[in-house]
Amino acid sequence: MSKYKIILIFTSLLYITACSTETQNVQLIKETNQKEEMISNYKAGVDFLEMGDYFAASKKFLEAEILFPQSKWAPKSVLMASYSYFLQGYYTLAIENIKRYLKTYPKDENKPYAHYLLAMCYYETIEGEKKDLAPLILSKKELNFIIKNYPDTDFAYDAKFKIDLINDRLAAKEVYLGRHYIKKKKWIPALNRFKNVLNEYETTVHVEEAIHRLVEIYYNLGMEEESLKYASLLGYNYNSGEWYKETYRIFNKKYKVLPSKNKKEKSKILDKIKNLF
Repeated sequence: MSKYKIILIFTSLLYITACSTETQNVQLIKETNQKEEMISNYKAGVDFLEMGDYFAASKKFLEAEILFPQSKWAPKSVLMASYSYFLQGYYTLAIENIKRYLKTYPKDENKPYAHYLLAMCYYETIEGEKKDLAPLILSKKELNFIIKNYPDTDFAYDAKFKIDLINDRLAAKEVYLGRHYIKKKKWIPALNRFKNVLNEYETTVHVEEAIHRLVEIYYNLGMEEESLKYASLLGYNYNSGEWYKETYRIFNKKYKVLPSKNKKEKSKILDKIKNLF
């Protein structure tokens, strides 16, 4: 090989190396600038959040993620944007964003918070026993996921409390539907609804009415033995309650439920308590 060819090859290698080094430097500078801009956007998002401008905050957090998606700040930015949407009451946007986070960053350390925030988004869309059950069920599913997979977190502790509230709403829905079926004289569907309360939501405040309704339905169907069975159950557990008095009246038509003497006094006490807040 001639000296000319060796020099040419060596020169070419130097040129390639130089180009490669220059490209790496340009990429490094570009990456550094992106990182600085991303941090700047993230900090701006935090500032807007503290000022209460949640829309501007969500925008800045999402910009931060786009600028540097491979950084550790990217998943945090998505969650902060989701939280900003949550604070605005834009629950649908928050839900979509959280789902994207869970899919895009499956190994991120803040997943417990993401599931909790998702559960809260569903929870906040719960309207009442007359409305759609989907938010209740979806929220309960996420809360149970937290309890099962992150039992030692603060999120799990709060999840247990929220599930009790959700169960109360679900029981209320069953009672609402049961009453509806009673009005329509659809006894079997009504029985099933009230039995669901006893079997699935036995710790809720709706159990007492559910038992009374079972007494009432079986009595109307002429099944007095079954009716008495549930009346005994009600008497054993709630013999001083209002629903037990209603049940007693089913078997004794002359029985009248007298108004409570302390009703006005109780009302005054409640008014005093309200004035403290």
